[in-house]
Amino acid sequence: MDYYSSLIYGIVQGLTEFLPVSSSGHLGILPKLLNIHPPGVVFDLAMHVGTALAVSVYFKKDLKELFKSAIKLNFRRSTWNPGQLLAVNMILSTIVTVVFAFIIKDLAMTYRSVEIISFNLIGFGLLMWVSDLIGSKNVDSVMDKTGSGSKAILIGLSQVLALFPGVSRSGITLTAARFMNLSRDEASRYTFVLSLPLIIGGFIMKLPEFISSKQSFSISISLFGMFVSFIVGLLTIHLFLKIISKIGLSFFSIYRIILGAALLIF
Repeated sequence: MDYYSSLIYGIVQGLTEFLPVSSSGHLGILPKLLNIHPPGVVFDLAMHVGTALAVSVYFKKDLKELFKSAIKLNFRRSTWNPGQLLAVNMILSTIVTVVFAFIIKDLAMTYRSVEIISFNLIGFGLLMWVSDLIGSKNVDSVMDKTGSGSKAILIGLSQVLALFPGVSRSGITLTAARFMNLSRDEASRYTFVLSLPLIIGGFIMKLPEFISSKQSFSISISLFGMFVSFIVGLLTIHLFLKIISKIGLSFFSIYRIILGAALLIF
């Protein structure tokens, strides 16, 4: 791994972690395109730290309000305010994802061929397109309302499918959210904030591998890649939220279909 490869990895990670195009699918084919060995667990951890920092910085106000609402939760009360309802839904989505991810993670590890990635890119790209076409144009919030718990559970369940490369965590959660009539903006913000505990969880799960690993690595190259993924991640979140209301998800669906077809052909 050199600085050039680290730059490419950082850019791809920062872009694809938040765009609905599958980060695992893109990162999986990078070693072949760059003709290098996979970067290893240390560099992978650095990429996760970079994107986690991007979410934390961009949504610092939202995260602060969610944290304040979460610590004030009283589960003996029959009613919660909108902030508390949103916090409960975030927690619920995360718990559902974590529980079912542990159940199917071994199965997901067996489906990592280029053909599987291609079919997932195309199939879930088409599904995302349909969800955006029929999704609500209403701008009213949904996930801070009473009775939205079932939506949080379904979004959490959908997120588990991202363990299969080519599905895309942001893509499948956006798809589920749009099918449940969240606006494009709310679906995007819910998806981005929901990514933080999972990115952190992925980091923690890889720590034992890092501790036991005897793989050599460059601290400076890893830090450089982390910095690149952080900056590109910030820009990606900002631009995506700016343009999503105008172009919708169809552009990303088309990109996924073209990429999936190209992988199958070449």
